Amino acid sequence: MKKIGILFGMENTFPHAFVDRINKKNVKGISAEAVQIGSVQQAVPTDYAVIVDRISQDVPFYRAYLKNAALMGTAVVNNPFWWSADEKFFNNCLAETIGVPVPKTVLLPSKERPTDTTETSFRNLKFPMDWHQMFDYVGFPAYMKPHSGGGWKSVYRVTDPQDLWVKHEETGQLVMMLQEEIVFDDYFRCYCIGQKDVRIMPYEPRNPHHLRYASTMKASGPAGEKLLATIHDYVLRLNKALGYDFNTVEFAVRDGVPYAIDFCNPAPDADIYSVGQDNFEWVVEAASNMAIERALAQEPGKNNLTWGTFIHTSAANLPYTNLVKGDTAKGSAKKSASGPAAAPVKKAKAAAPVAKSTAAAPEKPAARSSKKNSK
Repeated sequence: MKKIGILFGMENTFPHAFVDRINKKNVKGISAEAVQIGSVQQAVPTDYAVIVDRISQDVPFYRAYLKNAALMGTAVVNNPFWWSADEKFFNNCLAETIGVPVPKTVLLPSKERPTDTTETSFRNLKFPMDWHQMFDYVGFPAYMKPHSGGGWKSVYRVTDPQDLWVKHEETGQLVMMLQEEIVFDDYFRCYCIGQKDVRIMPYEPRNPHHLRYASTMKASGPAGEKLLATIHDYVLRLNKALGYDFNTVEFAVRDGVPYAIDFCNPAPDADIYSVGQDNFEWVVEAASNMAIERALAQEPGKNNLTWGTFIHTSAANLPYTNLVKGDTAKGSAKKSASGPAAAPVKKAKAAAPVAKSTAAAPEKPAARSSKKNSK
């Protein structure tokens, strides 16, 4: 019997529905349960063929447990090694190489020096930095946010350089990004499961959390169909390049162009009370099918992780532009990164969009007016 486990924290609706759905499918040789950890000994396999991780980003003990489990043959979703290295600024850089539009973005040094560093630790940093060049590139208003992290924590809207300096004082040792503001016509949040099933959901990030999915898509007709097809393509490009099997991608649409705003959400919200019944049903079904496929394909004692085309291409020393087509070393893109093809499992129904939208910082330069973003 192969066991599928789910590792989770405070969330209640998705984990239990996920376990129940898998067990109700009665796939021969497959069962599901909440992960149970009694002790963690190095180089000892777990009881699980697959573990779906929903909490290790907040619990370092769990992250170490998952890496050991993966090394010994468990298929961990999402890959704990890549997730430990991933961050938003790199993701933006990668998006540009695979042809996905992103807002203009620059990286800012932390306001406070990291612990156990001194002024001499920053002799490679120009002083002062070319703040004016960065401000002119990004424009104002803009958003300042951590280069790594999520949950809308420490996100600031800044209107000019002086406003940025005031808010930057609050960021401590966080490394921040300064990002172009996209004044959007439409906004979408998209589930991507198993790098193949996509659910495009109109989303309004300015609403209270429980009302963010209660919005309406504004684009319609041929233009709306073209927009949705483009978003679907971009979602798959990003997740195949990053190697995520359970993720969400957010897009802000300006003048018909979808800009990827946030696509590093490997433990995305799946609570029925925020995403709504229809979206909840879709993600439970898609995630259950994906986990069963991974369990059937899992080979004990082998590497059963998913690695993105970015890693494969880099290892093969191929141009990053090959990522657009998903090329990998020696044609391995044609094979599953998690092992041989799994026995067929009923797929989640194709998702139609829901019909609702929408370092101690260097010396500050003298204040000057900054040009506005071109809209």
